[in-house]
Amino acid sequence: MIKLSYKSGILLMVFAFVLSACKNEEKTYSEAEIAAASLDLNDYFDEQFERDVAESPMMQTRLGRKTNYGQWDDISHLKYAEDLKKAKERLEYLEKIDVEALDEQTLLSYRLYKQQVKNEIEDYDFRFYNYPVNQMFGYHAELPAFLINMHRIDSVSDARAYISRVEAIPEVVDDVIANIKIREQNGIVPPTFVFDKVIEDSKNLLKGKPFKESRELSVLYGDFEAKISKLDLDENQQENLKKEIGEVLTKKFEPAYKKLIQELENQQKRSSSDAGAWKFPKGKDFYTRALKRSTTTDLTADKIHELGKKEVKRIHQEMREIMKKTNFDGSLQDFFEFMRTDEQFYYEGSEGRERYLKEATALINTMKTKLDNLFITQPEADINVKAVEPFRERSAGKAFYQQPAPDGSRPGIYYANLYDMKAMPTYQMEALAYHEGIPGHHMQLAIAQELEDIPEFRKYSSYTAYIEGWGLYSELLPKEIGFYNDPYSDFGRLAMELWRACRLVVDTGIHAKKWTRQEGIDYYKQNTPNAESDAVKMVERHIVMPGQATAYKVGMNKILELREMAKTKLEDKFNIKEFHEIILANGAMPLNILEERIKNYIEENK
Repeated sequence: MIKLSYKSGILLMVFAFVLSACKNEEKTYSEAEIAAASLDLNDYFDEQFERDVAESPMMQTRLGRKTNYGQWDDISHLKYAEDLKKAKERLEYLEKIDVEALDEQTLLSYRLYKQQVKNEIEDYDFRFYNYPVNQMFGYHAELPAFLINMHRIDSVSDARAYISRVEAIPEVVDDVIANIKIREQNGIVPPTFVFDKVIEDSKNLLKGKPFKESRELSVLYGDFEAKISKLDLDENQQENLKKEIGEVLTKKFEPAYKKLIQELENQQKRSSSDAGAWKFPKGKDFYTRALKRSTTTDLTADKIHELGKKEVKRIHQEMREIMKKTNFDGSLQDFFEFMRTDEQFYYEGSEGRERYLKEATALINTMKTKLDNLFITQPEADINVKAVEPFRERSAGKAFYQQPAPDGSRPGIYYANLYDMKAMPTYQMEALAYHEGIPGHHMQLAIAQELEDIPEFRKYSSYTAYIEGWGLYSELLPKEIGFYNDPYSDFGRLAMELWRACRLVVDTGIHAKKWTRQEGIDYYKQNTPNAESDAVKMVERHIVMPGQATAYKVGMNKILELREMAKTKLEDKFNIKEFHEIILANGAMPLNILEERIKNYIEENK
């Protein structure tokens, strides 16, 4: 031990204090330095975005690009390790960035990108915790749907690229089969019911010409023929192209799908009826993480479950008020049965389907005329309403939205599933159109990808609580400006919100509390006016997408909470258009960062 004199000790203490102060003194940057550092980082973000796009022929097509037009993405299990390595490289780069040298927007991009990279690294251990083939978004249906909805044919070259993609299906299917085998080895096998649905969808793709002599055209052959018929080609050229697509469908596509069907039938024999993620190895940890990713909060399964029950109770009471307005005599359950069965609320047959699409389009067009009162930034891209394709309508969800192409070559599409018209009552038509179309997902997602002065990755980021929270908020917003004049339609809005509240209860019930599939179906039937087919589809969706459905109500509640906060603190300075601008004009983000931005908006305007 070395002893120091009192004076020497004091001098050393002073020296240490000065040295520490020098180290802790924050460096200040000039405006030019901040601009240069921000530009460099934004260039990095765009370089990495283009790197990802270059590895994804399918993303290139979604963006309207025709590079690698005849190819598919690499979906092999080896890609996970490559992506992990890339994510670690990115995190290492970001850790070296001095955030004090960034402007406000670039700092936001930095935080969002860094969190995405960290999530990717943290989630690697659960990379096999999903079902690559399922009734909601399985590869068996997504590959043909991609060709139908994304692959444009504007030339002979585009047609040959379509043929090349069909010809390459066997390699993709082999990867799909390898992926489901790896998952089975890891204890990740879908419940038995999933196999029935995906096998049926797969077999549907093998019906009609050219797989057998028939006046009926198979799904892909019909799509290809319809697209090339619009080209300026002579009859001989068209026949040659149809012959080529016919050959690759019978020699490549059909054997590949039969192989997939055989593998699915084989794995089904070893499946069980167990529905929840609790059955997986580390299932509880996986589901906790799934909730965190879906809601972008730290809400536990128990808290989400109780929130759901509380919201169900509240909405039931609001529905009783509507019963009074309609002079209905009976209980809430009686009213549910009336709404389920009365013919005035349902369209039938092909004429009914056409009418539904026409009226949903009219609702969206009417809402367009009110946007100036609610929004500053509005989308340039248009939106179409379309029925879900027949080959997948039986298993697909009730409604969903597909983003437009950034170059304007493809509009946004609101898909309505008209397979079972009893599951699409007219009293829910308004709320569905507002959610999927305007002011819902189309406003939100089209605006995001049309934003300027932000890196490309932010235009396509996906945070379910933000995206679906906005969609559900968009069902309520029209009521506040005078829509839903028909009390039955307003009941439909409440029925849709009630549906999302029930999701909180059932999702957590299945995955955290070991509810069976039937228990989930029964909860929906007892607490909502929806058709039983709705309840079945919803529960089956919960089962294959753990946690996802909890994001809607959590996200909506947060947006309403933030709006109420802004109204209370800003009083007469509150502006609904400015509030919506803060939410929409920066792209998707986690709820905690959205809250920060609203609080900053409040402070700046108090």
